[in-house]
Amino acid sequence: MPSRLQVITATLLVACARRHTPDDTIVLVIETPMTSSDPRYNQTNYDDKLTRLVYSGLTTADTPSGEPELDLASALDQVDPLTWDVTLRADAKFSDGTAVTADDLAQTYNSVLSPMSDSNSHTGFVERYRFVEVLDARRARIHLQQPLASLRFILSFGIVSFHGHGEGAGPYVLRSLTTTAAELDANPYALHVPKLPHVVIDFVHDAAARTLMLVGGSADLVQNGVRLDLVDDVAAQGLHVASEPSTILTFLMMNNTDPVLADVRVRRAIALAIDRPPILAAQFAGRAVLATGLLAPHFWAYEPDVARWLRDLPRARALLAEAGVHDLHLVYKTSSDAFRVTIARILAAQLAEVGITVEVRAFEFETFFADIKQGNFQLASMQTAEIGEPDDLYAYFSSTRIPDARSPDSGNRWRYRNAEVDRLTLAGRRELDPVRRKAIYSRVQQILADEVPVIPLWHEDNVVLSRPDLEGFVVLPNARFGGLVGASKRR
Repeated sequence: MPSRLQVITATLLVACARRHTPDDTIVLVIETPMTSSDPRYNQTNYDDKLTRLVYSGLTTADTPSGEPELDLASALDQVDPLTWDVTLRADAKFSDGTAVTADDLAQTYNSVLSPMSDSNSHTGFVERYRFVEVLDARRARIHLQQPLASLRFILSFGIVSFHGHGEGAGPYVLRSLTTTAAELDANPYALHVPKLPHVVIDFVHDAAARTLMLVGGSADLVQNGVRLDLVDDVAAQGLHVASEPSTILTFLMMNNTDPVLADVRVRRAIALAIDRPPILAAQFAGRAVLATGLLAPHFWAYEPDVARWLRDLPRARALLAEAGVHDLHLVYKTSSDAFRVTIARILAAQLAEVGITVEVRAFEFETFFADIKQGNFQLASMQTAEIGEPDDLYAYFSSTRIPDARSPDSGNRWRYRNAEVDRLTLAGRRELDPVRRKAIYSRVQQILADEVPVIPLWHEDNVVLSRPDLEGFVVLPNARFGGLVGASKRR
């Protein structure tokens, strides 16, 4: 792993030979390849980000507040708790200039619901929807399996053209997608046409290489791609920094089916052994806030009155003794990203102070993630996808969301089971009254904080480093790339 001095020295050297990206193109650099832009088949968080650029939905949550707003829909009217009528905007068009119709909406949703569907969204759709019927060219009726308080949020699923060649109605058209980059052109028929006609998203795994590209002028923008302890040093090379609170949680997961970690006393002891504030001070330069659970403190359903496992080494040792655990050895898996490995080693050193020996093993992300989904781990650290709805508590903690052969990508990868959490999270997604709904989720957060199926660490800010001539990029709470639409260059 390069030291801070090595990184700064390298950026200074490259800065002496800067070159510029084309005036009509924004070059964004990310660490993980995108594999699909089709909303029905995206596999990763970055696939989802690409999907949102190419395919628009009835609503969008890519807003500065994070709250969903109507997008392709001009109206969403409730007929009864299980039935909603959608009216499409008269000016909604796909990238080939054809109108977005109710038939496109119905065929998109019903194709995912089909028993023959191989869509990665199939299971979630079956849980939520019965079918979508066409009322006329611009109106469709959505039939639900159950009342859904999160409906406006989940209706952001992208609509695919069934009268053309699978076009989308998003702000961009995908020109090419390879193992090294995605190239997009502005959609002239979009409801919000981008200010610049082209975007190139380069896939660069190495963090130092991403930094060099930005400082050297061959990239315009990096979001959450530079180590937070290096942001200020890199920015000193003439770059602009924008930072906003995030809805993404960084957490330490524990396999709740492991013979030792199944004991809540052991999980609590691990939480009590971790000292998070010094890590934030040393590694994040103030660009993160301590977490108490899945929901960030600025989130409307956040519950502050929960158990907080502040560092207490005597209590941690006592809990381990009470559980009959001595000389515990655990394997901690993490991605090979140098920054994440550093964090893992710090946490391992802290756990050693209560007699827990931790072996840190780093893997390329694909191998690491495959092990996580299969339950082949004891400890591991990850980040959630963007959290835009308290219904995500169901996705991450309901026992119905434990991965299996049919749903290998389900979110409860720590295999946590609690009948009360199952009941409450199901009730929360059906409760339409926001006050009663918040009370339900407050109780869920209290149970999770007490039982510690995972250890919430912190919410890292979304941090964007950009070239000084790039203007107008909006940092969104969900860390998606919708802010590209309003960005332009000053030459």
